[in-house]
Amino acid sequence: MRNMRRKDREMSREFALEVADKCLFASLATVNDDGSPYSVALSPVREGDWFYIHGALEGHKIDNMRREKRVCLSFVSRVEVVQEKNTVSYDSAVVFGTAEEVTDPNEKIHALRLICERYAPRNIHNFDVEISAGLEHTAVWKIHIDGISGKAH
Repeated sequence: MRNMRRKDREMSREFALEVADKCLFASLATVNDDGSPYSVALSPVREGDWFYIHGALEGHKIDNMRREKRVCLSFVSRVEVVQEKNTVSYDSAVVFGTAEEVTDPNEKIHALRLICERYAPRNIHNFDVEISAGLEHTAVWKIHIDGISGKAH
């Protein structure tokens, strides 16, 4: 990770984790096989030093993460346009991480339960039925936090 240029806006690791935990969506950046960037919005959940994501078994982001494990997650919260100062006030976090496919069925179920508890808590009573019907059709990946930075303006 590079040092942040605007030291006056640099925030603590705890602040960055709080921003990431507040955000319902993040942008995952990966690298295509030709070296060009690819970014997609997704809905992660954090446990300790890991973010879990889920999706289809195949696709653009999956191909990229299988080839290059280094990824980046970007989070932005508390966005306010300050028109009189021609600026935007915000809280943000950037995670540099290493992606790893979750293949252990117990860990997959655990991760999907965490995701469901965060994004669909009113439907948690259907979790076991949904898992039994769709586990083999769902990919789960975890991203280790190798580095994280927080910024506020």
